[in-house]
Amino acid sequence: MACFLVSTAAAIGVTIAQKVTAKKEEKKAEVAKQDIKEYKFGSETKWSTRLKYLATTLWTGSFLLAGEHVLHGEVAPFPPFLTAAADPADASEMLHEMGTVGVAMLALLVVAWGAGCFIWDLIKYRKHKKQEKLQLNKEI
Repeated sequence: MACFLVSTAAAIGVTIAQKVTAKKEEKKAEVAKQDIKEYKFGSETKWSTRLKYLATTLWTGSFLLAGEHVLHGEVAPFPPFLTAAADPADASEMLHEMGTVGVAMLALLVVAWGAGCFIWDLIKYRKHKKQEKLQLNKEI
């Protein structure tokens, strides 16, 4: 009924966090323009970029879910917009769905995003270590 509101709220929060993080990373990059002496796991991709991926995923999912709810007549173009919000009995069912289905979908998305970020960092780390090994072999 309104499970898309959970991911929409999360998308708003993640988008704000992404913008704030991007500004902080910009300031940090201006202050410390020095060469990285040692490669650290996960240091190649900025956090603002990762949060941008998560925000894009959440916004896309929210719009798709909202469209699905509109097609099924659960969202109306007039107040109270959510058909379940008109009746108090339906409102409690809607809140229950938001708390169970909406939160579960959000958690699954965040776990998938985290796994994707970890796998991407692992691939980059292994690639960097392989290049480092090749450079050491050339020096010998």
